[in-house]
Amino acid sequence: MLTCKQASQIISQSLDRKLSWNERFALHLHLFIRKYCLRFSQQLHTLRVSLRRISENVENDTNIKIPSETKARIAKSLESVID
Repeated sequence: MLTCKQASQIISQSLDRKLSWNERFALHLHLFIRKYCLRFSQQLHTLRVSLRRISENVENDTNIKIPSETKARIAKSLESVID
């Protein structure tokens, strides 16, 4: 059984790489039992989705009156955070 600290580390790592079958199984079991860890996982997912949407909006919004190079740099910075 994973500790909450181990689970939070695996949740964070899942943003950067594909988890092994054993890691996914252990994490799902832990999240089934620990509602606060499940909430952390859901919040992290929500943040990632939100950052991705912000990045897309900044890149495609023609109403933003800043140079296109600056918009591209902002979008690239946001992508590096979410990928």
